[in-house]
Amino acid sequence: MTPISYVDVFSARPFLGNPVAVVLDGTGLDSARMQAIARWTNLSETTFCLPPEAPEADYRLRIFTPSCELPFAGHPTLGSAHALLQAGRVRPRDGVLVQECAVGLVRLTVTQGDARRSLAFDLPPARHQPLTDAEIAEAEACLGAPLLRGPWPEIVDVGPRWVVAELADAASLLGLEPQFQRLAALERQLGATGFTLYARHPEGAAAEIEVRSFAPSGGVEEDPVCGSGNGSVAAFRLAQGRISPDHVYLATQGSRMGRDGQIRVTLENGQVRIGGDCVSTVIGTLNLG
Repeated sequence: MTPISYVDVFSARPFLGNPVAVVLDGTGLDSARMQAIARWTNLSETTFCLPPEAPEADYRLRIFTPSCELPFAGHPTLGSAHALLQAGRVRPRDGVLVQECAVGLVRLTVTQGDARRSLAFDLPPARHQPLTDAEIAEAEACLGAPLLRGPWPEIVDVGPRWVVAELADAASLLGLEPQFQRLAALERQLGATGFTLYARHPEGAAAEIEVRSFAPSGGVEEDPVCGSGNGSVAAFRLAQGRISPDHVYLATQGSRMGRDGQIRVTLENGQVRIGGDCVSTVIGTLNLG
């Protein structure tokens, strides 16, 4: 038996946001066993917390989708830190935790308010690869909607490799009905984790942008609220000159799935930081047989 928590990320209320299953002690589990557990939970990600190997880290994290391991992912990073803090297994040092994962060391800031704790992670450095005209045309055929060419669609690599593009407006984005089988084939062709698309909300709206993330090649047709996807969007907008290196905004994601996720995006001297609330919905033990 080992402790496990289900955490809803990017929401302060249970059953909204994006859930992640957090196995609080993955010691002794090999990769095949971890993958089997992730396939069983059938969530977009399941994480396994382990003792750190790097002296600077507070813990080590392995992250699995139902079909593969990821080097890094956003909402699992926040949800795992929340679960470890709640269980008393880690403590922040001067308001900071350091997570070790396949992409390297990830810094998280921990802010404790009167009613709840807020977490944010520093996005790993992003690499950018523009799509070709033919790749954009195939993406539009898969998605059933045009993508803006200004800014030019590209793959943003932050560990996960997201194809990022802007649509004309939030209504167009929310109306998308992708051809998932065809989209999965394009993701494999591009070597991409999936597609994270965004559109601006009208002036005066509470949130600056709406976001949707699709990753059918990884077994997740639509990710309810995606931390690495939102980070990639922020890195994309910064690289394309759409926002300044010091910019703060709110993004919303998951409304099509009834999840009402809210993502706080902060850029400071060009460093992208992705934050949000977390709430535990299940705390129990996992029978490993």
